[in-house]
Amino acid sequence: MNHNDILRRIRYTFDFSDSKMIEIFELAGCEVTRAQVSNWLKKDDDPDYQGLYDMDLSIFLNGLIIEKRGKKEGPQPLPETKLNNNIIFRKLKIALNLKDVDVLDILSLVDLRISKHELSAFFRKPNQSQYRLCKDQILRNFLHGLQKKYRVNQN
Repeated sequence: MNHNDILRRIRYTFDFSDSKMIEIFELAGCEVTRAQVSNWLKKDDDPDYQGLYDMDLSIFLNGLIIEKRGKKEGPQPLPETKLNNNIIFRKLKIALNLKDVDVLDILSLVDLRISKHELSAFFRKPNQSQYRLCKDQILRNFLHGLQKKYRVNQN
């Protein structure tokens, strides 16, 4: 999945305005303009479309964690310079304060069934033997499940 698509899906799921998106970036210590946010949210074939870099999405997700859970004491986590689906999945899980059973329930909303062991493999350290890469399909289904659970005025 590309980062712009992830940003669009999160915005849609929680019905964030441009101002709210800017505020979330600011919570993580990054100032962005309305034009930047707008260009990141455009469709890929739009001439004003701009790709969202790993660090920018990481900053947004860190801001989302602060927005949903509050700022933790001490130094704030630095944004990752390289993201993968596992990190994105973990940050969303942290932001929404989800337990494993909550994640499994969200995945079941889109008829995706995985075991608790499969799920925990996504959140392990990459050097552990049980670590498993989170494929686009899993992250896409999780984002769709989030939309079904959190989107207020869904048809």
